[in-house]
Amino acid sequence: MYWVRGLWVAAVAAGSVGGLSGAAYTLLQSQSRQARSVIGVPRDLPFNADGVYLPDGSGPVVAAGGLTFGVFGDSSAAGLGAEAPDWLPGVQLARGLAEESGRPVRLTTYAISGSRSSDLAGQVDRALVDPPRVALVMVGGNDVTARRGVAVCAELLAEQVRRLVAAGTAVVVGTCPDLGSVRPIPQPLRSLAARWSLALGRAQARALVGSGASVVPLTLLSRHFATRPEELFSTDRFHPNGAGYALAAAVILAPLCSAAGVCDSAVTPD
Repeated sequence: MYWVRGLWVAAVAAGSVGGLSGAAYTLLQSQSRQARSVIGVPRDLPFNADGVYLPDGSGPVVAAGGLTFGVFGDSSAAGLGAEAPDWLPGVQLARGLAEESGRPVRLTTYAISGSRSSDLAGQVDRALVDPPRVALVMVGGNDVTARRGVAVCAELLAEQVRRLVAAGTAVVVGTCPDLGSVRPIPQPLRSLAARWSLALGRAQARALVGSGASVVPLTLLSRHFATRPEELFSTDRFHPNGAGYALAAAVILAPLCSAAGVCDSAVTPD
């Protein structure tokens, strides 16, 4: 993955200030190559199953009207790693919204694999032609390759969230997940990934205060992915599989329903 090399670059940049030894430099470079060789580069695009989902669980169908739902962000929002269209996070959430609201839900996926926070502007530009009623945003894992500080990346996210909210869209943001659960990244590079991703998630939450968006800390899922990797990761051992996306949908659905005005409860994984 491109962000793995970026993580190594960030570590080297930090070490140039803090005194990274030649041995440490070589170790991080070697671990970056090792992680990239194990994870590989995605050869397939995520499934796309945009369309209208009905309260009886059917869909996608061709139909007019309904609650409009947009998904924004990177490969985790697009659902890379899901084994079938039904397991995409957007599809799972669209079906949940339809069931809870008793109304058809029209899903539109704006998320693009490889996106960084700086790429959200283009996705939001497309959406604002006809703003969705409710939106989910998940981004952050690729931001390390931009070599920008976490505060800058978080503000880029918040800026686009505010644009959606100003257009009348209710927004839920899933913060950057804990990349320390990705086992193909060897130590100590994995610890750096964990520290950076957790710092970004916290910065995202701070930047979104007062934006009108609801924030779901995806660190709620960290222990599940760390202790059940065979069950929750796809074959690339980096992206979630359908079960992993179902776990994420379980913590996002209630805040999403609440933002859409169709329910008030909240859930957390066991």
